[in-house]
Amino acid sequence: MSDYFVHESSYVDDDVRIGAGTKIWHFSHVQSHVVIGEKCSFGQNVNISSHVKIGNGVKVQNNVSIYEGVELEDYVFCGPSMVFTNDINPRAKYPKGSAGYKKTLLKEGATVGANATIVCGHTIGKWAMVAAGAVVTKDVPDYALVAGVPARQIGWVCECGEILHGAKKCEACGRIYEEDGGVFREVKEGE
Repeated sequence: MSDYFVHESSYVDDDVRIGAGTKIWHFSHVQSHVVIGEKCSFGQNVNISSHVKIGNGVKVQNNVSIYEGVELEDYVFCGPSMVFTNDINPRAKYPKGSAGYKKTLLKEGATVGANATIVCGHTIGKWAMVAAGAVVTKDVPDYALVAGVPARQIGWVCECGEILHGAKKCEACGRIYEEDGGVFREVKEGE
């Protein structure tokens, strides 16, 4: 008996590693050579392509395809029907295969809202938040809040998810942040 759950309507190919406590729900497919961490949740109709690496505590909502070239670090959240790409200029007649795929990285704690699109070849910074429906066409800094088409930064968010509204201290959890030379980071106690 495994220490993870796969719904009977889903398929998991050979040579896949799935961490303890992970749940894969209805009509999903995990392709070969995938590594999934512990305590992840994958909603209905999720496809995870070959050679994808997913960290611990990741939540992927319904109708998301995670294509080869995409990596999700720990605690990433992918909203319903959000889209990843992996080929910057695809042509049906001239396929490039995996050698032509661009790498996309979502760092620890990043959130992507429902129906957002992440154009391949970019990094979404740690604890950053991409608004629902946004189209990301460039890298997103740590803790940045981006929205629109194309996505533009409209503010900063706390690790807990609250919008900071120009403040450097989160009203919800009390974390304190500083911006130094364009880099936004949490100030740890004693710094």
